[in-house]
Amino acid sequence: MELTKSQSVPMSFNGRPFHFMGIGGIGMSALAYILVKQKFKVTGSDLRATNLTHQLQAMGVIFFEGQTAHNLEAYETHTGYRQLPQVICSTAIRSTNPELQAAQALGCPIFHRSDILAALIQRSAGIAVAGTHGKTTTSSMIGYVLLTGGLDPTIVVGGEVSAWQGNARIGDGPHLVAEADESDGSLQKFAPSLGVITNIELDHPDHYETLDQVVAIFNQFAAQSQGLVVCWDCPTIKARLTHPNLISYSLNRDSGADYTVDHVQYSA
Repeated sequence: MELTKSQSVPMSFNGRPFHFMGIGGIGMSALAYILVKQKFKVTGSDLRATNLTHQLQAMGVIFFEGQTAHNLEAYETHTGYRQLPQVICSTAIRSTNPELQAAQALGCPIFHRSDILAALIQRSAGIAVAGTHGKTTTSSMIGYVLLTGGLDPTIVVGGEVSAWQGNARIGDGPHLVAEADESDGSLQKFAPSLGVITNIELDHPDHYETLDQVVAIFNQFAAQSQGLVVCWDCPTIKARLTHPNLISYSLNRDSGADYTVDHVQYSA
């Protein structure tokens, strides 16, 4: 199954449950957290329980240890939910997974994790942080700036951050800050209010054969972003990305970037 393609059936936010296959993953658990906090019904499975799955269970998520067909075949019995769920998968879920096969046989709508992140970004003033390196650090910093600025953002990052005690935060403000991953081609699904690109390299030869292919998908992401912030210190970005509302930043005052810094101090 090619999980990077968008599901033909539209995702529903009208009360149908969400079931995360691989809910213990750092990115999947963050999305599950956001949905639970927004009062949606969420269930999930993983090969084993972890601290992240325990935290989600404490919030009301129904968790299945092990990924078997029975999880979905007896879904109503296990959960009390009368509708079969919308199934969310990560790229790590293979077509041979028995739980995925059961979801397909039952006719459950099946989405890649990027589909739900793209939908959440679309429903917000989304700030999507892309780039070969630095996505977690940069999105965490942007989230922290908005948080300390009193804008009460929702945040979804690929690491646990002490400032909001986890890998996700729900806020009442309009902004949602999230990482936008290019590794599996899903970057093309995001259409944020503001896109951020830290750098571009050929870092995933399992998915891309050439740097030109990587640049093409970043240009598509840029075209779908209302505004774009980029690092001018990356020569590929400087030479090959364009946008009518582009803002550049740099560590070099002579770079010609819109914003530069000085008095930089490096430490451990």
